[in-house]
Parts: sequence; C-alpha cells; structure tokens
Amino acid sequence: MTAKASTVKSTPDAIISRFMNYVLEHGEIPVSVYKFCKENKIKEEEFYAFFGSFQGLEKAIWNTFYTKTETLLLKNKEYEQYDNREKLLTFFYTFFEMLTLNRSYVLLVLEGNKDRLKSLQQLSGLRRHIRAFGKMLAEDRNSERQNQISKFTPGLIAEGVWVQFLFLLKFWMNDSSAGFERTDVAIEKSVNTVFEVFDRAPFDSIIDFGKFLYGERMS
Repeated sequence: MTAKASTVKSTPDAIISRFMNYVLEHGEIPVSVYKFCKENKIKEEEFYAFFGSFQGLEKAIWNTFYTKTETLLLKNKEYEQYDNREKLLTFFYTFFEMLTLNRSYVLLVLEGNKDRLKSLQQLSGLRRHIRAFGKMLAEDRNSERQNQISKFTPGLIAEGVWVQFLFLLKFWMNDSSAGFERTDVAIEKSVNTVFEVFDRAPFDSIIDFGKFLYGERMS
C-alpha cells in the first residue's frame, strides 16, 4: 500500500503564486483545476473554498494587486495628509510598481490573449476598486467646494479615473524605457493635466475626458 501524496495547507496568496508560475512556465492556464491541484499538492476543496474557477482566480490576481497597493499606501503615515492630486499620483506610481514586479505575467495574460473581451473581464473587479477610489476623491474634493455649480459628479470622475488607468496601462505595456521612466512621466503629466481641468470647471461629459487621454501625446 503506497502512502498518499502529502498536501500543503493552502492560502489564497499561495494558490495565486502557484497559478501565476504555472502560466508563466507553460504560457497558458492549466487544463483543469484537478490537474493543477494534483501537480501542486493542493486539496481541490481548498482551491474551491477560495476560487470558483480559474476565471475567478484570474480576477482575484488583479484584485490582489489593488489591495496590496492600498496596504502600502496606508502604511505611509503621510498619505492621509496628501491632497487629492498627490493621492492619485501616489496610487498610480505604487500600483504600476506592483505591476512591474509582475510584468511578465501581466504582459502574457493581456497581450497573449487574442480575446480582448476576456482580457477586460479579468479587470472587472479591479475596475470596481479603482472607480470606488476615484469616487472617493471626487466626494472629498466636493466637500471642499461651497459652490454647488463647481462640484463634480462622483460617478463621472470615477469612470474618468478608470479610463485614465486603462490609458496608463497601455502606455506601460508599450514602454521600453529603462526603469519605465516614460511611464512615470506619463503618470505625472496625465494626473497634473486632469487636475488642471478639474480646477477650471466640472466635466459635462466623460467624452471630453476620454478625448484628453487618448489625444495626449507623451514624449
């Protein structure tokens, strides 16, 4: 009678790490949850306790990028004293540093996936997080404005921050500069320009914001 292969008590982070390693080594997701768990000595019921499918796991990876970024921001005792411009700048700088640490995986799952809709589906949870962050910034800024006419629509700004993120994500993916210095410049330029627009007048349409983002030429 042979001994049953031992399994290791798994955590969401451990499963995510093993999944990302598998994708990087094989260039694709595993054939099945059963095979993935068997090869990594994970109890299948533990996998399903955290993730309903590989698709759910892929979304969780992007959520984890966000939550780890948020944790780093909150560890900075000065962060809460920043104004909204500094908060958004710091968020983007930190988030793209997180992506850079996982660049090979990010490029593989976004560039290597011919189904663009599926790629965007991975980001659905991240979109909720970033929109909530943008909405918070807008509501905080509105609380400082006495004139009702000059206040922003939080939902509009939330969507604008998400569109800005997609613009920066595409820029970062195509950036070949040392240390991704051009992405840092793009972040600073885009955030500064957006807040200049914020200070002049509220947006009447998200289209105006989109025109700025996609029309801007970063050198």
